[in-house]
Amino acid sequence: MDTLAGLIATRSTEAPSAHYLEDARSERVITFAALASRTAEWADVFDDRGLSAGATVVLDVRDPLSFAVAHLAVVASGRRSVPVNPQGTWSETLKSVDLGSSEAVITDRDEPGETDVVVLRPEASTGSPAEATGAQDRESRTPDTSSKTETAPSGSVILFTSGSTGQPKGVELTEAQLLFVARAIAEHNALTSADRGFNSLPLFHVNAEVVGLLSTLVAGATLVLDDRFHRTGFWELLAERRITWLNAVPAILAVLAKSGPAQAPEGLRFVRSASSALPEAVRTAFAHVPMIISYGMTEGASQITATPLGVEPRPGSVGLPVGGEVEPRDAEGRALPVGEIGELWIRGPGVVKGYFQGRAAERFDADGWLRTGDLGHLDADGWVYLAGRTDDVINRGGEKVYPAEVEDVLLEDARVREAVVVARPDDVLGFVPVAYVIPADLSLPDDVRASLSTDLGKRCEAELPRFKRPMEITVVDDLPRTPTGKVQRNKTRQMLAEAAGA
Repeated sequence: MDTLAGLIATRSTEAPSAHYLEDARSERVITFAALASRTAEWADVFDDRGLSAGATVVLDVRDPLSFAVAHLAVVASGRRSVPVNPQGTWSETLKSVDLGSSEAVITDRDEPGETDVVVLRPEASTGSPAEATGAQDRESRTPDTSSKTETAPSGSVILFTSGSTGQPKGVELTEAQLLFVARAIAEHNALTSADRGFNSLPLFHVNAEVVGLLSTLVAGATLVLDDRFHRTGFWELLAERRITWLNAVPAILAVLAKSGPAQAPEGLRFVRSASSALPEAVRTAFAHVPMIISYGMTEGASQITATPLGVEPRPGSVGLPVGGEVEPRDAEGRALPVGEIGELWIRGPGVVKGYFQGRAAERFDADGWLRTGDLGHLDADGWVYLAGRTDDVINRGGEKVYPAEVEDVLLEDARVREAVVVARPDDVLGFVPVAYVIPADLSLPDDVRASLSTDLGKRCEAELPRFKRPMEITVVDDLPRTPTGKVQRNKTRQMLAEAAGA
């Protein structure tokens, strides 16, 4: 079971008829035996089309079950999977093809555009390979067997960073790294074959792939996949599907919290929230539900820290390191003492050694530590607290303002669902902080929104020193986001600049 192919084979042998994947919107299922059979079918097609070990295959697949089968097949067969956003355009898909010098695309688009590489299609109902077009016809292609050895080659995944602060960078994660982190997550979450997880997060991102697909496979459990988050009937669906754990992000939980205390079904062991600490209003709504709050990034194959299962999360914390190390450092790279905010550096078996095509090598040191770009500190027990991004720090006349500190104060008001603080250029001070808040009730009229803004300003006056107080607080319905729901601060700053120039 040291390889993905070996893990799939073991699961198929031990529990062939057990459900691995279920579609949330139909009765479609994929058993472990079906997974083994269909990934083997894909491997035969790859060989038949001349895709040698290490070949790069772009995945542009909308159907969750078909994506899962094809993605696992690419990696298990010793090739490189490049998942892309299937909601994007065909031209965007082809950009990923060019970036990775890809030799094939797997897509379930009705009418994909023209391309010079092999185009493979999954069967809509099963995820098995269907017809293939492009390059050479199958009958005239001589399979390349020169790379086949007694030891199966190792596969990998090329993923892209979330782009919440800038242009995404390609990250190549090896099969060994992905499986190491998946096993750590399965152990941390105490997953067993009796568990039934639920995932509606995008499968072309690291969280759903590792926390969802791979940790479930490691545990021999079941994962219910939805094509996206559907707010209406959410808790009823989880009850109907007998879900024992939920894979979510703060944005989803904030939406669910708008309806009051979570209506979690009986049998739900825990909710796992990824990427950042939860606003107080959301924590309150889920106070009666066991919660795992985690922090991760693509470069760490998803999870880096998490709160222990069964332990009350500490307010503002994203938990303890899991399977690796976290160290806050100052600008000169020196480790900082407890309580001092610095840039977080990470190291461990799941952390990448570099970026795709050698980009951003300066983010790694000689001892294998990666500079995350995230700010934070540790408490005396080693719990990690985030304080924003290094790019987000606002230099107000020489004083440093950490957005997370201001956002935490704004989020203390139960009427605020989300708060984001960014820098606005100032002729005298260089930059000043301004805040955008999303109200818990989006139907608030303009006069009530104005009153909320005034109240929040008074709260900041009472709790923050003058230089940290936002110069302006604007109530908005939403902000630019990534596909996983994270606010894109760079685009928020652009929105601010455009408004100033209007």
